[in-house]
Amino acid sequence: MATFRINFFSQSMQRNVSFNMIIPNDPREAENEAGSKEVMRTGLFLHGYKGSAEDYWEFGELAQQYHFAMIMPNGENSFYLDSPASGFKYCTFVGRELIEYVRKTFHLALTREETFVAGLSMGGFGALHTGLTYPENFGKIVALSSALIMHEVSDMREGGSNDVANYDYYFRCFGRPEQVLASANNPETLIERLQSDKKELPEIFMACGTEDFLLEENRRFHRFLTERSVKHCYFESPGIHDMVFWREYFKKSAKWIAEEASH
Repeated sequence: MATFRINFFSQSMQRNVSFNMIIPNDPREAENEAGSKEVMRTGLFLHGYKGSAEDYWEFGELAQQYHFAMIMPNGENSFYLDSPASGFKYCTFVGRELIEYVRKTFHLALTREETFVAGLSMGGFGALHTGLTYPENFGKIVALSSALIMHEVSDMREGGSNDVANYDYYFRCFGRPEQVLASANNPETLIERLQSDKKELPEIFMACGTEDFLLEENRRFHRFLTERSVKHCYFESPGIHDMVFWREYFKKSAKWIAEEASH
């Protein structure tokens, strides 16, 4: 497989940005067990809070095994949202501009059926939000231990904080807390809008450890998806908010992406 570190000027971010990429052998097509040719899928992998694009290099073997390209951007601590405070447009960058760049430059991610978005923790939130903001670009979403904290953020008041960050940080990412739930920064609102417009939603794969501090947030979103009849898979098993759990479920989600697992 081939590995890359790429720099280019982003119009969305108005600065030079970088991303990592892994391309398995035979980049456009591979022969499956039946002897027929398969188009290679492309996945956008979003890191967690305090993480970086470097966090996903270890999953290159999965990319080779299941024949998909990996695009790994640096999202900093942005929650992958377009920030009204900073002017940086992380959602626009990862969900539209980066996909367009990869299409034009590498001839990958040409259709939504070939393209998925995945992430863990903050990146799990980002995968859901990005996939639901640009459903025309992503056919599937993988969201592990997702930081679905929009309800907590909506209750925050100036001067407040939680164990992760303070009010000013969440305001910078999400905008005014009292407006978060009704805004496009809430994946639930995005789903309601897509269903109202009768648009096709990406399929969703979710998992969270039963000892994870974000378990209740993930259960809540799972219930929301079930109530709205959104096609998705949801898994819980023993585990905390760490790479041990995520390795297990990235392997399972790779099979799901390759349509080798029943779902």
